[in-house]
Amino acid sequence: MGMNAAQFRQYVIRPALEWLEMDSPAAQALLLGTAAQESGLGCYLRQVGGGPALGVFQMEPATYRDIWSRFVATRPEIAGRLASRWPQAPQPEVMVTDLFLAAVMCRLHYRRVTAPLPAADDIAGLAAYWKRHYNTPAGAGSEAEFLRNWQRLCAG
Repeated sequence: MGMNAAQFRQYVIRPALEWLEMDSPAAQALLLGTAAQESGLGCYLRQVGGGPALGVFQMEPATYRDIWSRFVATRPEIAGRLASRWPQAPQPEVMVTDLFLAAVMCRLHYRRVTAPLPAADDIAGLAAYWKRHYNTPAGAGSEAEFLRNWQRLCAG
């Protein structure tokens, strides 16, 4: 069993999204579902089997570095906000212990996507969005698995 979903949303996801000025019920739900799917809501902080993914959102270091170098670096308002907290980009491994950083990076990953977020209560839509834009069509996870993890870890 992972973290308490309501507390994770209240004390990690919402503050990170508010700090970024990218908060919405849909974004909160998407990050909560992503954490439930990717790490069992914090059961795993490093990819099982020795893979590279790190933290509660299981972001790969290459993705993390790409967000900093290609997305953040070309958006002064985001770069300035991040620099106020992290004058230099932390190493990707910091996402294992820093839930706030991990949530910020997950939101920025989704922010690169031009497609609008599904509604917060459209869990099937969130699952499809996660699959297409986070896990990728070739990834091992499935929308059905996302829905099962949502029911098991986030619903209620």
